[in-house]
Amino acid sequence: MANIKRKIAFRYVLLGLGLAGLGACSRAAPPSTDSGAARAAVSAEKPLRIVTTIGMIADAAEKVGGPYVKVTGLMGPGVDPHLYKASEGDIQRLAQADLILYNGLNLEGKMGDIFVKMARTRPTIAVTEDVDAKRLREPPEFQGHYDPHLWFDVELWTGAVHRIARGLAEFDPAHAKEYQANAEHYIAELMTLHTWCGEQIAQIPKGQRVLITAHDAFGYFGRAYDIDVVGLQGISTVSEFGLKDVQRLVDLIVARKIRAVFVESSIPKRSIEAVVEGARARGHDVRIGGTLFSDAMGQSGTPEGTYVGMVRSNVNTIVPALLGKTAER
Repeated sequence: MANIKRKIAFRYVLLGLGLAGLGACSRAAPPSTDSGAARAAVSAEKPLRIVTTIGMIADAAEKVGGPYVKVTGLMGPGVDPHLYKASEGDIQRLAQADLILYNGLNLEGKMGDIFVKMARTRPTIAVTEDVDAKRLREPPEFQGHYDPHLWFDVELWTGAVHRIARGLAEFDPAHAKEYQANAEHYIAELMTLHTWCGEQIAQIPKGQRVLITAHDAFGYFGRAYDIDVVGLQGISTVSEFGLKDVQRLVDLIVARKIRAVFVESSIPKRSIEAVVEGARARGHDVRIGGTLFSDAMGQSGTPEGTYVGMVRSNVNTIVPALLGKTAER
């Protein structure tokens, strides 16, 4: 009987998920609940149970929380958050969490209703909610909504780190100083990475500085590091590409003599392969320059399984490919 009730409850939670729609990319996040009662229920001897969506948030929460947190990320390597549907196990993990962290800006569009429901009983934070709207990209083709892929501008992503630190401190004030110190140390590391990214991309001649990928996830990267970014699909992978989209990229590649295009770890490569074949049919030899991490990080235990390692891997793939060299690892 208990199992039947759980299944019925799970179906009820998921009934409204279709209403979340990726077209409703509102910046507003559901308000966080008062954590006083929840905090009182957490033993000081046990780490806080943090549940996150994407790996970039999980990594930041671990860096900031240190030994005082146990982080569970719902979306692992190769997972597309735009299309992700919560399982019954995910709902249980969220319901048992002390603190829930998600990106917001409708990145996890199909989970929108779940976060609203969870926020009624436990602290639920969109880590991008404090970022100045003036710094958010609002591409015209995305119908007036914000681009959620903030982590591709490393300096801008430090705002999410600050929000995570503040959320942890609010929930667990006994360790507020430690969270703040950890955040400052991590942000210093990120600012060094931010400078390095700009220096590496600057090696590519301006005319060849074009990053072509499967979907338009790298807009913040392009703006931050002065490289043109063109995606076959839109910001969300829910949108489909067509023959006109392929032809548009082929025309650009041929006109600017682009040497390489890139696939993404969380998206099937057939879309980019169509672009490569189209360019070759026009007499221009373009190759797939490598795989980039966009909406998901690499495998746990590898350098690419951390945010810093993921960003470095992307840059170390992009630069030599656009320069016509072999990538060095």
